[in-house]
Amino acid sequence: MTESKLLRPAQVLFERERQLPDIPAVDHYAGSEKFMRRALALQAEMGPVFDVTLDCEDGAPAGNEKAHAKMCAELAVSSENRHGRVGVRIHDLTHPHWLRDLETILPIAAGRLAYLTVPKVRSARDVRTVREAMRPLLPPGTRPPPLHVLIETPEALAEVARIAHEPGVECLDFGLMDFVSSHRGAIGAEAMRSPLQFEHPLIRRAKAEIAAAAHAATIVPAHNVCTELEDASLVYADAHRARTEFAFLRMWSIHPNQIRPILEAMQPSAAEIEDAVRILTAAQDAAWGPIRDAGHLHDRASYRYYWAVLQQARRTGIALADEILHRFFGSES
Repeated sequence: MTESKLLRPAQVLFERERQLPDIPAVDHYAGSEKFMRRALALQAEMGPVFDVTLDCEDGAPAGNEKAHAKMCAELAVSSENRHGRVGVRIHDLTHPHWLRDLETILPIAAGRLAYLTVPKVRSARDVRTVREAMRPLLPPGTRPPPLHVLIETPEALAEVARIAHEPGVECLDFGLMDFVSSHRGAIGAEAMRSPLQFEHPLIRRAKAEIAAAAHAATIVPAHNVCTELEDASLVYADAHRARTEFAFLRMWSIHPNQIRPILEAMQPSAAEIEDAVRILTAAQDAAWGPIRDAGHLHDRASYRYYWAVLQQARRTGIALADEILHRFFGSES
């Protein structure tokens, strides 16, 4: 088959299926203007390999919520948002300022927001409430930003599958600390960090159910923060366990030192990438029919897996050869 007639993975492997949202593997939170600008400067330097979430919930000083929300909106539309990968977290629905956040932010920045994060959601109805509140606040012709929904309570976990399938939801985030606190002392504080955050039965169950619900809805599951701010190896270990044991594809960062370790933990290995390139090249040359590689049969089921490996490599900042980009990603390169 000539190069001009080569069909790319996205053209043949997901003809009738929804594809996973193509968003970065790191969600970096910043609460103050100083840290927001610092994060945006780092993003400008590193490229869109991580998102920056401007935080109204924990970042806004009491009594100054509106000014803080306006500042977040203005940063989102500023030249400092070079890559269009900036989101905002609003207050939760029990807080008097959640609607005011929307009223302040959306008329200014809706067209430049990569997403809107909604904390402490208790049910699918809460998601619908936010979605409906957004509609009249959007400038004409502007699409609503995708919703990232925080699962932080047993009530939300009980409805996680419904929440994941709500229209407009792109990502499920796990809020570990609030989840532990919501058990009113029944889960100890040591479960807010490793190793117990990966071992306590109720937390393991929560992580597994959130990830499973996200994958069933073809949206992205995002893992909670690591509270370690200095030892990069511990941050890497948490992110690696989140990815390999619980199928999380994204993780929160709360300090610039955490961004690179999380990215590295979310990257496929060099061997996985090599296998993916070899197998997908042979498959493409065979017009995506079955092939034999190293004594093993491969067909479209395994091609989808190896295509996901290449997508994750690109998403996490691994530099792929121009030939690979052209052959598999085409005009996206």
